[in-house]
Amino acid sequence: MPSRDELDRCALDAAITQAEKSLAEGGIPIGAALMTPDGTIVAVGHNQRVQVGDPTAHGEMSCIRAAGRRLDWHTLTLATTLSPCAMCAGTAVLHRVQRVVIGENRTFQGREDWLAEAGIEVVVVDDPRCVALMERFIAEHPELWNEDIGVPGV
Repeated sequence: MPSRDELDRCALDAAITQAEKSLAEGGIPIGAALMTPDGTIVAVGHNQRVQVGDPTAHGEMSCIRAAGRRLDWHTLTLATTLSPCAMCAGTAVLHRVQRVVIGENRTFQGREDWLAEAGIEVVVVDDPRCVALMERFIAEHPELWNEDIGVPGV
């Protein structure tokens, strides 16, 4: 059986693949994956807010929607390339996801505090691939990034 770190890496790799997919589609490069304790990826998703015009289509939300109805949320790990915003963190809390693996929180500090307060294990990997992806996107598309995180237009 792979170690927890190895499983987390596999889930984060799946999330990064989704982030790259979103970027290739002209969207915001944030991806997510849901994993069972044995390492099975049960759902993936990427930010589709730009692609479909849905302000709630964040990477984590798309992944959770793809997972459908489940009774095992409390056993799952959610891997996400970026620290989850209030909406995404709240959804993880609502479904009692057991663990959240975060690729990076340098470019955006989400509501990790809500996750921790709800008893969810939070693991920040500080993956250089995730950091580079977001830093480049923010530098090239600051207006789109500000729109995504709810910064009022200037």
